[in-house]
Order: sequence, then C-alpha cells, then structure tokens
Amino acid sequence: MKNKLITLCMAAVLFMPMMAAASGGAHLDTAPIDINDKDSLKRGAKAFADYCYSCHAASFMRYNRIARDLGMEEKEVRDMMIHTYGKKGAPTKIGELMHVSMTADYAKNAFGTPVPDLSLVARARGADWVYTYLRSFYLDPYRPTGMNNAVFPDVAMPNVLWSLQGLQEAVYKKSEHAGIEVEELEHLKLVQPGTMSEEEYNSFVADLTNFMVYLAEPVQVERRSLGWKVLLFLVVLFGFAYALKKEYWKDVH
Repeated sequence: MKNKLITLCMAAVLFMPMMAAASGGAHLDTAPIDINDKDSLKRGAKAFADYCYSCHAASFMRYNRIARDLGMEEKEVRDMMIHTYGKKGAPTKIGELMHVSMTADYAKNAFGTPVPDLSLVARARGADWVYTYLRSFYLDPYRPTGMNNAVFPDVAMPNVLWSLQGLQEAVYKKSEHAGIEVEELEHLKLVQPGTMSEEEYNSFVADLTNFMVYLAEPVQVERRSLGWKVLLFLVVLFGFAYALKKEYWKDVH
C-alpha cells in the first residue's frame, strides 16, 4: 500500500509540469459556459461546422444525436454540417459519425503533425483553455503559418478565425529570473481589426467553446439531473435503513 502511494505521488509531481507546459504558463480566462443554452449550442455548432470541421473530426459524435439534443430538424443539421461523402461517393448519412476526409498523412505533410480529433478536447484541456486558446493567436514571422499562440507556443495550426478577430501582435515586458533578464509576453494588441468587434468575437468563441463542451460529454445535463435524483433517493433510503436498524437492535440496546 505504501509503495502504491509513493508511486501515485511521484506520478502527480511529474504530471504537474506537463499540465503547466500545455498552457504555456499563460493566464486562462474563464469561459462563459452554459450547456443548457440551446441557442448558444446551435450557434456553436454552426461555428464548428464553418471553421473547424473541414480539418478536425469529432468522431465520437453522430449528426442525429446533435439534432435530437439541440432540438433541430435533421435536414437543418444536414444542411449545416454534412459536407462529406462516403467511400462509394454516396452522401454521408445522418446517423454516421462525424469524420472528415482529411487523412493523417495529408495533415502531417501540410501542418507537420496530424490534426487532432476534437471530440474530447474540451474535457481533456478544459473549457477555459479552449476559450483562451481561440482568442490568443498573434503574429509571428518566424512561424511557418506566420502565427503563434500565447496558450500553445509554437502551435502548428494557423489562425482560421483571423478574419473575424483581426490580427494581434505580442507586447513583451522585461523581467529577471535567477539574475538573468528575459522577455515575457505581457499582452496581445490588436493591430488590424477583423469583421467582428472584440465583444462580438468573444461571444462567438464562447458559443463555439460551449458546443465543444457539449461535444465532449453530450449526456452531462442528464447526468447531473439524474445525480440529484440518486442523491435524494439515497437520503430517503438512509432514513428507512436507519429506522430498520433501530427496530432490529432495540432489544439489544
């Protein structure tokens, strides 16, 4: 038992720097998530289809599940999200998983790395990470795409939302660590406006993040609702169990 505890502690110590590296040490903004807001989820689904789904799959989700959960007609989901065809050239069916035609080999040649599936990103990284990441691209002439990201340094993904947000550049500050003066990213400054204002873009990203949180766990609303019912049942059951225990043991005490 002692050896297991030591192993778990060592794993936690090793894992913490990895988590810090995943965000590049950047501050994460709080994402305004509300998966009960179906209007937000619908807007997020459209944003996902328009800007993410051409490269990123969501292979744990089916189109008809989105239609059912978000209260949409299947035709609406088909028109908005299904732009691919099956292996034999037939249109993708509404009950199929959300795959994309981009192969891992093509992605590796184009971007230097396979494109990740987005089914569980919001659950693995966290909603705050996704929300901040999508707002933290900045100009970097030393990167192949001309872009970098404050949350994910040296990211291979280009900023596909630049026309909406505009272009940002990094503003650095000098600080001293262990007697060595270094430059650190202080904030991002908008140098070329996009088609959206800052408030509109933040709202757009919030809807997209909201949909990705839903995508990562579609049953979470039902799970939470069921959880309260289970807890209430256990409280009532405890009352009956305690009364039964008192009845069994009354002659002993």
